[in-house]
Amino acid sequence: MSPAGPARPPIGRVVTLGAFILDVLGRPVESIPPGQGSVVLQEIRATAAGTAAGPAVDLAKLGAQVSAIGAVGDDVIADIITAILRRHGIDTAGLVRKPGIQTAATMLPIRPNGERPALHVPGAMTHLRPADIDLAQVRACDVLLLGAPDALGPIGGDGLGAVAEAARAAGAIIVIDMLRRGSRADFERLAGLIGAADWFCPNDDQLRGLTGRADIADAIADVLGLGTGGVAVTLGADGCLVTDGDGGLLHLPAQQVDVVDTTGCGDGFDAGMIAGLLLGCGPADAARLATACGSLVATGLGSDAGITSLDDAIEFLRRADPGAAARIAGQQAARPVPA
Repeated sequence: MSPAGPARPPIGRVVTLGAFILDVLGRPVESIPPGQGSVVLQEIRATAAGTAAGPAVDLAKLGAQVSAIGAVGDDVIADIITAILRRHGIDTAGLVRKPGIQTAATMLPIRPNGERPALHVPGAMTHLRPADIDLAQVRACDVLLLGAPDALGPIGGDGLGAVAEAARAAGAIIVIDMLRRGSRADFERLAGLIGAADWFCPNDDQLRGLTGRADIADAIADVLGLGTGGVAVTLGADGCLVTDGDGGLLHLPAQQVDVVDTTGCGDGFDAGMIAGLLLGCGPADAARLATACGSLVATGLGSDAGITSLDDAIEFLRRADPGAAARIAGQQAARPVPA
């Protein structure tokens, strides 16, 4: 548990814009019973998920001040997502209700090995429009996370360009992650937006799908060629690859955990990466914290599992990499504590 002490100020202001999805997860599911049969499970949970909602919750736990922007329906599912986010202190004023459209939702029967087939309704998340976005809120943030521009419909390419431009003009860090595997057509459509990002954080399967490259280093080079500042690619149980800012590519291993569910590990990675950047860490240490957070999420059910606080995430990292944990803790300690 985190040590008791004076309350720390937020590590920074983050806007997460994109996919807000309600996940309903059950485990362990070995098979779907035929007909009207039933199976008793150990656990069923509902979580705020998607590459905007999932990182929002994790970032709030890590000590960021978080605002959410996205499209939801005018239904009970939206009520549940909003309640979950508010429980973690997240500003939900930017969630726009779309009458007559279901909020995005996914059913996830989690297999005993942690794999997660998905049954998904995109719903309202594809109905976000430029007029729905408060650019003043974007200009006030330290980090803008664009989660799932590939899955947001018409706004996903040029429509988000003005949002990224507003964030950059205000000095914010821009981070982009994907929701789907994607294709070369998606890469071409989103090239300008990805090129405007400080960090692009897909998984390896998404990056290969987007670029059409079999070799991950070639795929990363294609992204950097767009003008993107840095790339951090998650590799599942193999950790991540991250550019070091000097033309190098680092492989960082994942921490070993007993995997319960892999849902939201990428969201945890994004949150850890952003938290590290807000603390002033270099790319390698930010990615080490990100990998620790992604590993923590795999220890429980749903995209908000495992992560409890920044202190606990650093302590978890310390078991595998004491040096990195000490450096990150030093960055954290250097931040002023209010009297």
